[in-house]
Amino acid sequence: MSESTGEPSVRGRAVGVRDVAALAGVSRQTVSRVLNDHPDVAPETKARVLKAMHELGYRMNNAARALGTRRSRTLGVLASDALQYGPSRSIAAIENAARGAGYWVSTAFADAGDEKSVAAALEHLIAQGVEGIVVVAPHARTLRALDALRVGVPVLTLHSAGRGPRGLSVDQAAGARLAVAALADAGHRRIAHLAGPADWLEAESRAEGYAAELADRGFDPALVLMGDWTARSGYEATGAVLSAGVTAVFAANDQMALGLLGGLHEAGVAVPEEISVVGFDDVPDAAFYWPQLTTVRQDFEELARRAVASLIGEADAAASALAPIAPVLVPRRSVAPPPHA
Repeated sequence: MSESTGEPSVRGRAVGVRDVAALAGVSRQTVSRVLNDHPDVAPETKARVLKAMHELGYRMNNAARALGTRRSRTLGVLASDALQYGPSRSIAAIENAARGAGYWVSTAFADAGDEKSVAAALEHLIAQGVEGIVVVAPHARTLRALDALRVGVPVLTLHSAGRGPRGLSVDQAAGARLAVAALADAGHRRIAHLAGPADWLEAESRAEGYAAELADRGFDPALVLMGDWTARSGYEATGAVLSAGVTAVFAANDQMALGLLGGLHEAGVAVPEEISVVGFDDVPDAAFYWPQLTTVRQDFEELARRAVASLIGEADAAASALAPIAPVLVPRRSVAPPPHA
């Protein structure tokens, strides 16, 4: 190993293709063919080359490989917000889906409100020789920044509520309708909505789904409050919820629902006997809230699988392949008929 770099070395320098070729007794071109999975290499020759690579500790340089083959087998992920549950789960799922397809992932983070930051992150990914880029774009301003740039490789957006170029998403409005329907079917008529931040595209779509389901049933929105995805904002909404006299609340994510559950408990209000609550996301802890939270589950693994398959050409990029993924209601114990129903 090289003392200065920690990389495998031969007489003080990094191991290269010529070292592998010399040990295996083949040409550098043959080693290159093995590296690039060329079919015209005899199995015994390939085995000899792979053995030499192992003995020398050779590591392939993806950037150099991309120069010669135009294939780096690397995808880029640009994230403008990775702190919230949905985007963070999607980034991890993309990594897993890419690895399963024989690809690696290079991730860059950008300030959604700064077009220069978004451009710099994209330039960084392109410099890595990525074959395609997934933009985790929950904010409208990220899409606006993206629209102004010429990327040069396939781009697909996630968490953009289906908006923007080749936007792939879970159907947020449909998920909100499932949540409201669960409450309405239990007999609730005065249903409040604890919404996510106004600059989040998915929050906007969930609010639209809430309003649409109520309208289809002939109900008026009882109360709409703005939260910021945190449990604290759910807790702080408790007073307004109680003052409005509603019997049910659809919270736009599980963390806000958790805060609301805490606030209602502190106020001596029983859930679901006096107020029912439904969340969104089905975070791993939702089944252990008290009471266990009825919520809407998003399939982040399927979202990532489709995104990776689309970028590497394993799926048709037609509208059917990029159609929104259907969410699923997960009934638990936080919903019951309203009091005096």
